[in-house]
Amino acid sequence: MKFTKMEGLGNDYIYVYGAPKDPEALSVKLSDRHFGIGGDGLVLISLSDVADFKMRIFNADGSEAKMCGNGIRCVGKFVYDKGYTKKTELAVETLSGIKYLKLFVVDGKVESVAVDMGRVEVGEEETVDGVKLIPVDVGNPHAVTFVKDADKAPVDTVGRRIEKNPRFPGGVNVEFVSAEDRNRLRMRVWERGSGITMACGTGTCASVAAAVKRGLCDEGAEVEVRLDGGVLKVKYEAGKALMTGPARTVFEGEIQC
Repeated sequence: MKFTKMEGLGNDYIYVYGAPKDPEALSVKLSDRHFGIGGDGLVLISLSDVADFKMRIFNADGSEAKMCGNGIRCVGKFVYDKGYTKKTELAVETLSGIKYLKLFVVDGKVESVAVDMGRVEVGEEETVDGVKLIPVDVGNPHAVTFVKDADKAPVDTVGRRIEKNPRFPGGVNVEFVSAEDRNRLRMRVWERGSGITMACGTGTCASVAAAVKRGLCDEGAEVEVRLDGGVLKVKYEAGKALMTGPARTVFEGEIQC
């Protein structure tokens, strides 16, 4: 099977064009960083009946995700760089609806992608297992908690605990966020099904939306969010989020499945 390893701010996935059998088990096998290719999961790309392309995302534990912000940027780069399309504005079908991409091309290759993430639903702050958090829906579930210093936050222990809390029957992504300045945030993340990752696009959008609700960021401003893997920029306005960030090919190859 041919594959392409790609990353968006260190959130790395294995990309395959087509529909291999048993993708859940395949994702577990390929994502293993010692015995497989290594990654946060598997992304499958195919043509769509309702959009230009369709993406399916499987986490490293085999569970299927509805949406991945860093992953969908890489999908845009994959289909353009490989010649599946010459369009720089694309519609991509996901389990959380159709998302719209704008590709920024330099010397014939996509360097960065802006994604219209659609509606973001921000809930009221609540306390879950002793942690104050704001639930946010970005097509997938998030729990945003504001801390004094995200670099020192107990992402592993608390993130793992909140992900499996009965308050979130299907699990939840957990973001630990601190404000560095007006319209500048620091975020670390525990991703549902994958654990600590270098970045999370949907989590970044959730964090900005929650920060606007908290009064830490301005609605309509381009907010800079510093992640372990780099910087994403998000504009949250009128209940919608626009995310812009890089996408990069790491390597390509074949693997016997």
